Amino acid sequence: MEEYEFTLRFALPSPGFVSDQLIERLGRAGCEDALVGVGQAGRVALDFARNSGSARQAILSAIQDVRKAIPGAELLEVTPDLVGLTDIAGMVGCSRQNMRKLLMAATPGMPAPVHEGTPSLWHLAPVLNWLAQKKNYQVENAVLELAEATMAVNAALCALRIDDDRRVEIQALLA
Repeated sequence: MEEYEFTLRFALPSPGFVSDQLIERLGRAGCEDALVGVGQAGRVALDFARNSGSARQAILSAIQDVRKAIPGAELLEVTPDLVGLTDIAGMVGCSRQNMRKLLMAATPGMPAPVHEGTPSLWHLAPVLNWLAQKKNYQVENAVLELAEATMAVNAALCALRIDDDRRVEIQALLA
């Protein structure tokens, strides 16, 4: 069993949830391994430290537990997935400047940012894979597994939000 640390962000089905009641319901549903944040009306964020056989199992079981406690809650995002230079540098133990130099160089096979700007953002999983395989950085298997699982869940969430007509159109363009 490995401990996986991740965050789930949900939109609540009704903004009228009282935080004490919400926290109590989440605890009874199996989310006692999460810190609950209820700062924004109609939203809840749960920072989990969940023991499981895999990152995928940890995330999916946490989602099920939240949905048990809050029927109708809409999953918005799972993190860590989209990250900036500072996030990546912190995960692999180097300076932001060093990471910037690595990721801004035009190295073949290097992951492209999903957003170029201020700040630029990358999916964490491809960056960690690249750093481990091409740059010999030490990346914990659990961290890489978690990054891959969060990216997959977020991709599925995005796909579910696309209406059928647009999905067919996009599939035709990419085929």
